[in-house]
Amino acid sequence: MVYTVGEMAQKLGVASSTLRYYDKEGLLPFVECSSGGIRMFNESDFEWLSIIECLKKAGMPIKKIRDFIDWCLQGDDTIDQRLDLIKEQKEKVEEQMEQLRKTMEMLEYKEWYYETAKKAGTCKIHDTMMEEDVPEALREVRKRAKGLHNI
Repeated sequence: MVYTVGEMAQKLGVASSTLRYYDKEGLLPFVECSSGGIRMFNESDFEWLSIIECLKKAGMPIKKIRDFIDWCLQGDDTIDQRLDLIKEQKEKVEEQMEQLRKTMEMLEYKEWYYETAKKAGTCKIHDTMMEEDVPEALREVRKRAKGLHNI
């Protein structure tokens, strides 16, 4: 089955302009054009577009995505390069996830902090609060928030 830009964009859950941008940036050399220059997407293009979307969401620059696509089209001689690129990006995503985990911990601590202050009618409740009064899961985060622990 052949899809238009709009149909493929809908199938991917992205805007049509996203696919046009990918084309402009040279990320779609595998997509065929009609005699009138209209992009015609096939079922097999969905997997290509899915990996492009994944790499983009993972924060990979367009130039590196273009390199990845070029290496894929070159064949099996570039498997090592592609694997290295994927591993490198995976490592970056893991670092982002760790930072997001720490961010979530801080938000959970501050949520508890303000819920506790609201019940007491003042934030000053925390000035005299003993460590054992803080939920165990939030104690280390509280120390980080107060600068008592390395972040």
